Amino acid sequence: MLNVIYPIKLPVDNLPVTDIVATFTPMVAASILVYREEKLPGVKNLLKRAFDYKRITNNAWFVPIIFLTPFIYVLTYVIMRLIGLPVPTVWNPSLLTPLLFIAFFFAAAGEELGYTGYVTDPMQARYTALTASLIIGLIHAVWHFPSEISIGQTLGLFIWGGVILAISFRILSVWLYNNTGQSVFAVIILHAVTNTGRSIFPGSRSAFELYDGAIGYGLIAITALIVIFLWGSKRRWRDSGMPAEADEIGSERIFRSVRQAFDRQM
Repeated sequence: MLNVIYPIKLPVDNLPVTDIVATFTPMVAASILVYREEKLPGVKNLLKRAFDYKRITNNAWFVPIIFLTPFIYVLTYVIMRLIGLPVPTVWNPSLLTPLLFIAFFFAAAGEELGYTGYVTDPMQARYTALTASLIIGLIHAVWHFPSEISIGQTLGLFIWGGVILAISFRILSVWLYNNTGQSVFAVIILHAVTNTGRSIFPGSRSAFELYDGAIGYGLIAITALIVIFLWGSKRRWRDSGMPAEADEIGSERIFRSVRQAFDRQM
């Protein structure tokens, strides 16, 4: 889509226009709901969360934020080579990759300001981190179904790259969100790095998705399972330095505001 708008040969995925709509709708929907309760100042505060990097007080968390999915991609490539899949032996990433990352950053912001900045806290106020991740991840997956159907994805890729990826990625997103002082910026960077890395994978995304993407997406799913195993499935996956009481009160307030907005519609 970006190459059609401005043909500079970015190594971007060939995604339909419906994906552009799906990308920015969560932010737009969240902004509308926030405006109903808090007017323009509330919307400004929501949008500012795309750059709330100061919430990340423990710099060690930048390691998984930046390097987790690139490590998974390297491991994916190694496995593909070992089992003899036809992936290139030489990697020549485009010099325009930084521009691609910027594009993916804004695209990720369009999704994460809704999924993470607006929905995640209220969901975790009512459910565990795992349950919240599963619900949001499934919604994220379903939201992209029209785009995946329109480009004729195989059933296997539909499952691995659609449902399993969306849910696994949401588990990792919520885990990082809770351990970075509830930083939306952290999740946006993770999202942008994930998409950029897949686009510049040796042989591009089409090579990454050989075998219906079962190798790469499967490794992401395994990583999510490791997070569940290490951090537990029945709690918040909370940073030990985060004040639990204040966090829960804030989350309950947000959930109450959303519920009141819907009640007035009934």
